[in-house]
Amino acid sequence: MCRHLGYVGPPVRVGDMVTLGSHSLRTQAWAPRDMRHGGTINADGFGVAWWRGSEHDTVTVSRYRNAAPIWTDPAVEEVLPQLESAAVLAAVRSATVGMPVERSACAPFTRDRWAFSHNGVVPDWRRTLTDVAAEFAVVANDLGAEDLFTPARLLEAESATDAATLWVLLCDLLSTGAPDGEWSAAPAALRLLVSAVLDRAPQARLNLLLSDGAQLWATTCHHSLSVLVTDDFALVSSEPFDDDPRWQPIPDRSLVSARPGALSVDPLL
Repeated sequence: MCRHLGYVGPPVRVGDMVTLGSHSLRTQAWAPRDMRHGGTINADGFGVAWWRGSEHDTVTVSRYRNAAPIWTDPAVEEVLPQLESAAVLAAVRSATVGMPVERSACAPFTRDRWAFSHNGVVPDWRRTLTDVAAEFAVVANDLGAEDLFTPARLLEAESATDAATLWVLLCDLLSTGAPDGEWSAAPAALRLLVSAVLDRAPQARLNLLLSDGAQLWATTCHHSLSVLVTDDFALVSSEPFDDDPRWQPIPDRSLVSARPGALSVDPLL
């Protein structure tokens, strides 16, 4: 399926986050340890997102993506290490059969200050996600947001893939917001999206990873995930990238919220 990683903490070199450790994200592209019947190699592209600014300035997210295998791209060693950020979200891709192998299909997907990655697959994704959008549209209409979750919105997906379309739905959920802001909106949006997809496609694999540059949120649904959180930094990764004993495996069907000094792992459904 894919492997992904999120980091929040002191500024680091962006390139280091995909090459760090004896089992780095780049290594996981060709030698993953825990794919759980979701493929054997992640050679269909990769991407990295990083944030600029601070809570006192406008925070913006930038990204770099390539449809080629991560180990073939010299930018990983020559360009990305020149960039620094206090937050990074990166992914390597194993394309589902029938989905395009192209740059626009590679995570992270970004909008405003958000970045997103999906490790998994939605069976019969066009029908399933159209049905999910139709369900959400009813609620949106009740909230006076008739322009959300429409068929035209789904056409805005960057690529004809389940991940890109999930991102359109998640963005609309985030935009409906919670009264007290984005921090509470993110976990609620992830729960709603996963629950609605599983209602229609119980075999869907939905490890989702989301960040706004200050915090990380992730779900586990049929794929592996581990976290390492200290007072200084937070890491969320499909697989531990080194032998640090502080890595914690996350149970299936969990919702993770992580930032430096704080970790919560709650039932997803």
